[in-house]
Amino acid sequence: MKILKKTLFYFVFSAILFLFMFPFILVLMSSFKSNIDIINAPLALPKEFDFTNYINAFVGMNYFRSISNSLYITITSIVFTLVTSSMAAHLFVRKRWAINKFIFFAMVASMIIPFQTIMIPLIKTFGTLGLMNNRNTLLFYYAAANTPLAVFMYHGFIKGIPFELEEAAQIDGCTPFGVFFKVVLPLLKPISLTLFILNALWVWNDFLFPYIVLKGKDNATLPLSTFRFVESYFTDYSLTTSGMILTILPIIIVYLFMQKHIVEGVVQGAIK
Repeated sequence: MKILKKTLFYFVFSAILFLFMFPFILVLMSSFKSNIDIINAPLALPKEFDFTNYINAFVGMNYFRSISNSLYITITSIVFTLVTSSMAAHLFVRKRWAINKFIFFAMVASMIIPFQTIMIPLIKTFGTLGLMNNRNTLLFYYAAANTPLAVFMYHGFIKGIPFELEEAAQIDGCTPFGVFFKVVLPLLKPISLTLFILNALWVWNDFLFPYIVLKGKDNATLPLSTFRFVESYFTDYSLTTSGMILTILPIIIVYLFMQKHIVEGVVQGAIK
């Protein structure tokens, strides 16, 4: 009976894993096929592993320019978010001001607001301010959108840090900024890495907001560059799927190397 339950568990787990992996496997197989083969037999295995599609997609996407835009937007917005959010969470935890509790709960409540409800007024505001077709516009949005979750997770983590450590640093002559950056911030490494990975997955793969704000090839991110192969009356599926693999490959590599920090940071934050 025990063996049967174990076998059933692994069977169900494998089936669920296959369902999650099937879209990626399908895209990966299609990236080695011609456009005609994809249309005629989308589920068939590729006849040969020809990397011509990847070369053509690499050139058509202007890959180096696109990946530099994605890196700039992703890294800059997330670093800004982590620094400001950790400072805000530290203030909320250590300072027992009445307004702090109100602001904190307001930030947490803002996480349930979907982007679609604020999309039109947000774009109208950016247009009025002349911020359209500018990479830095995305930095403002992503930093603001990622802050509530970051503050919430930092808040739970900082509550578990003994205040005596900060008092000892103050006695040794540290300024408030010195206490935070030399004592508190290094202790936030697990949760910071978790937030970095989670936010990077979203910012790197986001298509809708860059598609609305950015125009032209010079400012295009990788998801936007992949969309160049989709036209009004024709879609080159071979180049589109190859472009998708080239787009998600960097973030998959980062995730595989840092995935343990996600569980570690979330668990420590929940316990603290």
